[in-house]
Order: sequence, then C-alpha cells, then structure tokens
Amino acid sequence: MTRGLYSFILYLLSPLVVMYLAFRSIKSPDYRYRWGERFGVTRLSQSDVLIHSVSMGETLAAIPLIKNLMAAYPDSTFTITTTSPTGSAEVAKAFSEQLGKRVQHCYLPFDFSVCVKRFLGQVQPKLFIIMETELWPNLVHYGKLSKARIVLANARLSAKSAAKYEKQSKLSTPMLTSLDAIAVQTKLEAERFESLGVNPEKLVVCGSLKFDLQIDESKHQQAKTLRQQWQKVDVPVWVAGSVHPGEFEIMLKAHEQVLAEYPQALLIMAPRHPEQFNVAAVATTQHGLSLSRRSMNEAVTEQTQVLLGDTMGELLMLYGAADYAFIGGTLIENGGHNPLEPAAMGLPVSVGPHHWDFSEITALLDQAGGLSVVEGADSLAKQLLLMFADKQQHQLAAQACLTVVSQNKGALAQQLQLIESQLQLSNCKES
Repeated sequence: MTRGLYSFILYLLSPLVVMYLAFRSIKSPDYRYRWGERFGVTRLSQSDVLIHSVSMGETLAAIPLIKNLMAAYPDSTFTITTTSPTGSAEVAKAFSEQLGKRVQHCYLPFDFSVCVKRFLGQVQPKLFIIMETELWPNLVHYGKLSKARIVLANARLSAKSAAKYEKQSKLSTPMLTSLDAIAVQTKLEAERFESLGVNPEKLVVCGSLKFDLQIDESKHQQAKTLRQQWQKVDVPVWVAGSVHPGEFEIMLKAHEQVLAEYPQALLIMAPRHPEQFNVAAVATTQHGLSLSRRSMNEAVTEQTQVLLGDTMGELLMLYGAADYAFIGGTLIENGGHNPLEPAAMGLPVSVGPHHWDFSEITALLDQAGGLSVVEGADSLAKQLLLMFADKQQHQLAAQACLTVVSQNKGALAQQLQLIESQLQLSNCKES
C-alpha cells in the first residue's frame, strides 16, 4: 500500500472515524468535546518545538523531557499534543502555568492529509518530537515537507509491530526513513528498525525514559497514610492495575482465593479506561464482594474486600499502598502496559502471557527475579499466596525490581542530548 492509497482509504473510512468519536463519547464524556482539534480546525500559533504523545503513560514519560528542554531553551515555544483525554489532562496539570504563554496544547488531528497540512501549516515547528511508536504516514510526510527535523523519542518496536511494518513496506519504509533521529530503547529494537531500512547512523540506543521515574516522597507518605486509614497495615493488599474487560472476572476470582486464606485482604482494582469503571463495579458486586469506590470517597474499612481505583492520576500512589501488583492488558491479547511504576515503588509484579509491548522490560524484571508470568486466576492466586506467606521471598523480589529500575536510569540525559543536537541543527539550517 502506498501513502496515496492509504490516504484515499482513510477518506473513505472518515464516516467511521466520526462514528468512533461518537461511540467513545457515549462511554467517556471527555470525547464529546474539542472535535475541531481532532480535524485540524482550530486556531494555533507558531511554535519552535512540537511534541506528540498518545495517552497518559507516554505523556507522563515525556513531561520531564519537555521540562528539561524548556529550561535549556528559555526563548523557545512549545506545542504539546496528545490523543486521549487522559493524556490531555496530564499536560494541563503539568504545564498549567505556561499554557497560553510558552506552551499551547491540543489534540493531534487524525491523519487525513488536509487536517495534518492545516495543523502543521499553523504550528510550523523547527523540531518535531514523536514519543514511542505514534507514527502516522501523512503526519511524518508533511512534517518532513515543512522542513522540521523529526525525532522519534523513547522509541520501541515490538517484533509484532515490526512484522506489520514489513508487510506494508511501501507505506512504512518512506515514513521510517524520513525520521532524522531515533532514540531507541534497546539494542534489539534498534536492530528491528535497521532491518526495516532505517540508516543505523540515525539510531541511538538510550534506554527507556520510563526508568527515569521521579517519584516524589509525598507519594510514599500518602500511600502509607492511606493504608493506615484503611486499617490494612498487617493484611495483604494487592493492585490489579490498568486492567481491561475480560480481566475483571479473573482478578476477582483470584482475590476470592486470597480471601479464603486472608479474609481481610484488599484488592485495589484500577481499570485502564474511565468508561469501564462502572462495569468493574458491577462485576465486583455480582461476585458478592464488599466494594468501596475511590471516586466517591467511600471509606475502606476492615470489611472492605475490593477498592475500585476509579480516579485518574492516583495509580502510582495506590501501588505504593500495596504489597503486590498485577499489570493488566496481558491476560487478553492487548500487549500489556508498563510494569515499571509498581516496580519503582518496590512491588513484585505479575503479568499475563500477552505482554509483547513491554517484552524487554518484562524480561529484565523476570531475569532479576522480580516478575512472574501467570496464565489465569488460579496461577495468579497461587503467586499471590506464595508472596504473602513468604516474607523473605517477597522482599527479595521487591528489591530485584528496585535494582532493575535503578540500574537502567539515564535515558533522560541521553535522549535530551540527541534531541538538543537536532534542535541545534534546525536552528543552523534556519540561520
């Protein structure tokens, strides 16, 4: 498929894009607003640097990078785009004082050529930073035509994604070879990019920004205080983080087995998407388990068996209040989510078999002894009960996770150096 055919098909599918937004807006009210931004119909100012991240996880990883760039280039202006409302909320929170001054924020338009051209025509960035794997053919094509230098930062490329790119080489190869620099997370992923036609001179292995977590001590203190308030200091507490439909039942069945051994144990279940909060609550009550909802400030008592983490931006703190974590999106064919947040909080971690989006990070934690792969409710419950019964093994696994995170820090400095070199090249070209 060529980019021209891709664009034609995309226009044919445009009614489905509108239907998608309408469907998402039914479940999540945040999708009802700011449609103009998603189609490039909004008034924007020119910016020196454009940064795009998809959702909350990528945005949180990008924020320290952006803040360091802003400090290094105090006269430069920035446009930050996201795709999801959760990512947008993180941008608004992190840059509240600069919004409307040095920073402007909007959703990234859909990859229709007319929308992308209008968007880039207004922003006219000298440097365009794309986080992780959010690559769109028209976005990259017109970004290159606008004379911006394009950097793929914190880049990751799973074997599955590489295979998809290879199958659509007429579409993917021009896009990948247009990139000026790629700050890739691992050597294996660099080799995958190279096999797809990327010049190895453009590839720099920097590690993952997500290892450079800056956890405020207040998070630990809040977590400790919460657990004391819950009266759960001396009983097992575990988190099912970023879980999806199809995993709710598995988590609840595993917790029922934990409750058989530890009647006062607490499961904190945090669905990945806000539109699934009520679904998770219904599933819990159908199991006959005592439920409290975080969003409603319902008290957690000795009798509470499940706390629904139905708020945004609190998951890291909730990990800190627990003894163990399961990472969702891995018992369904989703690819999984990042296990580093609970690992950085000193929690042993379990994932399901479908963790390909974070296979390298998962392998590091597994090899160190801080992570286990489970197949379902029974094997998860078995792992939980093992860790809750053996304090020494739990402590060894927790320390293994902390060590992996500590040993792999440094990506931020390396990626900043690469990005600054590209920004300097764009300034030289302009002058």
